[in-house]
Amino acid sequence: MSTKKMIRIMLLDDHLLMLHGLELSLRAQPDIEVVGSFSTSQSLLAALQQDSVDVVLLDYSLGPDEIDGLSLARGLKKRFPTMRLLVVSALHTPATVAMVMRSGADGFIGKEVDPAQLPIAIRRVASGKTYLAETMSEQFREQEISTGAPSTAAMADDNDSLRMLATNAALSVREHEVLRCCLEGMSVTQIAEKFSRSIKTISTQKQAAYKKLGLSNDNELYKVRYLLEGR
Repeated sequence: MSTKKMIRIMLLDDHLLMLHGLELSLRAQPDIEVVGSFSTSQSLLAALQQDSVDVVLLDYSLGPDEIDGLSLARGLKKRFPTMRLLVVSALHTPATVAMVMRSGADGFIGKEVDPAQLPIAIRRVASGKTYLAETMSEQFREQEISTGAPSTAAMADDNDSLRMLATNAALSVREHEVLRCCLEGMSVTQIAEKFSRSIKTISTQKQAAYKKLGLSNDNELYKVRYLLEGR
């Protein structure tokens, strides 16, 4: 009789209570082996250098001293291309989820979902497929948002008329970091808390950046995200 292959997984979440809950829940699954659980990206990376896993389950929004979710997903995929990534987060606007998936994630699950969905998502991602909750998929279809890598032609269509504005706008460091946070799905209030600035200051910096880029709303910001992310 053949033995079903165990899914080896590592966990990353900077909230220890959440991390402990995830670990206890997954250890109860007969086909999932929790190889390690970590509260910092550095400790996760060190462990991955020593041991291989099938899936990494990582929190998208780590602490202020940590690397941002998009950069972490890209870095993990570049260093461990065969490893599968499942991102979990309380922030999941369609634009945020799409960017995470474009950055290398193989699945995305919200923290508010039924816990029974987590092992289902892990098994799907481990099998080589992508996982998104049906409600997320419906939002993508309704808003015509793609989670795939952008084609060269599509990027040219979006960027040619905006490239000069974006490259010559001379955004300040603070304006640039505010826009990066907006692209990660953070609100003005959340950005203010992150950088210990007033909501009015963050709002002013956001509007100043929009004026320099010739943008009027968040939808237009997403059109130049490739330039702002240095792609």
